[in-house]
Amino acid sequence: MKDCILHATLTKEEGSDMVPIQGLIKGNAVSLSLNCSSEVEIKSIYAKLSEEGKTDHPLETTFLGALFGDLTDKFGNHRLLKYSKKQNN
Repeated sequence: MKDCILHATLTKEEGSDMVPIQGLIKGNAVSLSLNCSSEVEIKSIYAKLSEEGKTDHPLETTFLGALFGDLTDKFGNHRLLKYSKKQNN
């Protein structure tokens, strides 16, 4: 992991450099990132988007203090979901 980028933030709007577990495949080079406004919202959206899809990483609290998870929806779109608990403090 020492030769990999673990976390990066693009500023203008937001973005990520996260690649799905299976690596880059033509058509999956874009991930849709959703910043949620509550724990209830992120859990609801994650459950709905993962129906008939594949959960890549379940929702969990990261070392940055955010609730984060990613999945591939039933249409093959890679989705990143984040809720930063600090944003509402």
